[in-house]
Amino acid sequence: MTPAVFIDRDGTMIQDVGYLSRAADITWYPWTIDAIRLLNRAGFVVCVTTNQGGIGLGHTTEAFVRETHAGMARVLGDAGARVDGWYYCPHHPDAIVPALKIDCACRKPGRGMIDQALADHAIDLAKSFTIGDKAIDVALGTGVGARGILVRTGYGEAQLEKFGGAMPGAAYVADDLMSAVSWILRSS
Repeated sequence: MTPAVFIDRDGTMIQDVGYLSRAADITWYPWTIDAIRLLNRAGFVVCVTTNQGGIGLGHTTEAFVRETHAGMARVLGDAGARVDGWYYCPHHPDAIVPALKIDCACRKPGRGMIDQALADHAIDLAKSFTIGDKAIDVALGTGVGARGILVRTGYGEAQLEKFGGAMPGAAYVADDLMSAVSWILRSS
């Protein structure tokens, strides 16, 4: 059993532009690739877990999300980093695509994407972490027995303000993904 780090995509790895629908709008945070490479070298399974409700809302397609993840994987691979699993939830409670307007288990903070990762990898959740810029990312971690980390990038700062400066359930609040990874490496 191996510990894993489940990383949110938009606002954590790349800048959040709303509903990403063009590859030209992908802007990597400058620390993302190095942070993922450090996790790889430390032996963590690295997974991306991202709500992509824009599919259900008609802003983008599953094909685009898969192409985006393949392109991101190429960029990471060219730099010597890797994501071991890319998981996304296409559902949304207000979806205009009838098949995607469901009460699913995969939309964060639901554990469906984690369960998919568990089916693909031998993961020790008790030694694992979730990282993201929203309370749902922290709740995902605590909900599966991992430690949730909030980053201040993306919506993170606004989320902290919403909760009075402290994120309920967070094991740590980091400035960004690199700071979160540094804390994980010191804590593990």
